[in-house]
This record gives sequence, C-alpha cells and structure tokens, in this order.
Amino acid sequence: MPRGESGGGGPGRRPSINVLGGTLESCSEQPVTGFFRNGCCDTSAQDFGSHTVCVVMTAEFLAFSKQAGNDLSTPMPEYGFPGLKPGDRWCLCAPRWQEAFEAGSAPRVALRRTHQDALAYCKLEDLKRFGVDLS
Repeated sequence: MPRGESGGGGPGRRPSINVLGGTLESCSEQPVTGFFRNGCCDTSAQDFGSHTVCVVMTAEFLAFSKQAGNDLSTPMPEYGFPGLKPGDRWCLCAPRWQEAFEAGSAPRVALRRTHQDALAYCKLEDLKRFGVDLS
C-alpha cells in the first residue's frame, strides 16, 4: 500500500511496523532512500522489489551488488542518485539482502528501520544476526 494507505504516516493513520514489532523508524535522509524517497523503508503493492530492509553499506556488499547487476556505488546524477559508499544506510530490496546473505556477503541491518514486510523474504533470526540496533 502507498505511504498513508499502509499507515506510513498520514494524519490519523497508524504508523508502519518494523521487524521487531515497533514503529518503523527512518532509514536515511542523506542520501534519501526508500521506495517513496521519503527516508523510510515503507512499501506498497507497487514496490515489486520490496525495498524494506534498511542496511548499512559495506564495500563487500557494494562489490557483490555490482557484480550481480545492481551498481549502487556509481553516481547517477540524472536520477538524483549520489552513489553509495560504505557506511551509508539504504532501503535494500529484501530478496537482494537474502541473496547476499546466502552468498555470504550480506550487509548489516538496522532492524528498527526495517519494514515488517521484509519477513516475507528473510528470516528474522537471520536479520538479527546482522542487526546493528539490538540493544
């Protein structure tokens, strides 16, 4: 559902839920991320990639993603995309995170910033193993 319909923040609407059962927190404003480019890993029926996992980029994952055909490190100014570097947070497609996990190249995960819909593709215990915000 689009932000607002799913509870993603419109007046009188319930907030989106993260994988830990709490309110979904913003993933990144710098660079701005999310399917809706609102800084959150909110999702909707139109988000066929399920951009729901808030990750902390690593050089290893960026290389893996580029090799897999999704170059996230090269800037594309014509699309307002600055290119990502290690340490940047980004709303990653849940199936891509799962693929990287299975290949041994998964980036760290900000669980409070990861939408509960990621659980359709990823196991919570696997996400927690890479969690940066469990305390």
